[in-house]
Amino acid sequence: MRVEQIMSRVVQSCGQSETLNRPAQIMWEHDIGCVPVVDGEGQVVGMLTDRDIAMAAYLQGRALDSIWASEVMARHIHVCHADEPVTVAEERMQRYQVRRLPVTDATGILVGVISMNDIALEAAREKNNRRPEVRLDEVALTLAQVCQHRGAEAITVA
Repeated sequence: MRVEQIMSRVVQSCGQSETLNRPAQIMWEHDIGCVPVVDGEGQVVGMLTDRDIAMAAYLQGRALDSIWASEVMARHIHVCHADEPVTVAEERMQRYQVRRLPVTDATGILVGVISMNDIALEAAREKNNRRPEVRLDEVALTLAQVCQHRGAEAITVA
């Protein structure tokens, strides 16, 4: 199964020159926990999570409308491509301990987001298939790796 088959295609994003009010508003209105940050051409240049926004406001003691997205966003972004297998997305989530990956085209333009939720829901849909393409045991392993404290010993499946 390919990433494009289960990714979210309607993606809300913000620009790096917007204040944190905008991504917070997007997260609230769309019931999501992350917002990709894009440049003027639509290329992914960062990622913001609800935790990033909350911690920035707390640690800086400033209102969201006084903090720029570019000040807080994660700049080292891990992405996947729509035509890659879902297993590749799971491997990246495990390796980089992230719950969501922006999906880009060959030129780096944002075309979707794939999340642990997308993968888990697909595995649940396929659970009674004789040969599921997305397996519940792989979802569990991915989640375990993502949730593991950084620096802890990796979980392996025999």
